[in-house]
Amino acid sequence: MNYVSIDMVDRRVSSSWWRELVRHFVRAGDEVELRCWKEETEEIEAASWYGTPTEERTEISIRGTVTDELLRELLTEEPTDKSIYNKMTRYFTVNIKNELGYFSSQHYGTEMYLEDLREKDIGFVESVFSPYGDAFSVLVERG
Repeated sequence: MNYVSIDMVDRRVSSSWWRELVRHFVRAGDEVELRCWKEETEEIEAASWYGTPTEERTEISIRGTVTDELLRELLTEEPTDKSIYNKMTRYFTVNIKNELGYFSSQHYGTEMYLEDLREKDIGFVESVFSPYGDAFSVLVERG
């Protein structure tokens, strides 16, 4: 199983890298899970358009299908609340499963986990991060 782990080290980078990954790995019709903290009422309301909310211990999980509207939102949103994180998305966690593998964006997009990738998709990920130098910690495991 091929695996890539990405951690944003420099919290000042733009969201262009995140959008490149979304554009490459996410399609309308994919399975999606959006996770929000219970107190994130605006985010939960927005996510509820895309699936069914389920309450868990400290979070709300919304499971559904990626729509054209959700994909457009992920590719264009610019979260303004950056007091704790340089947020790439308003959702604490975005999990996507499709034929390309498993795409997991966590901590508002500042951590990424990509699993079951093809070699050419690993090459794409490596090309996205090559211009950033030490701004990210990228771990690639092939196997």
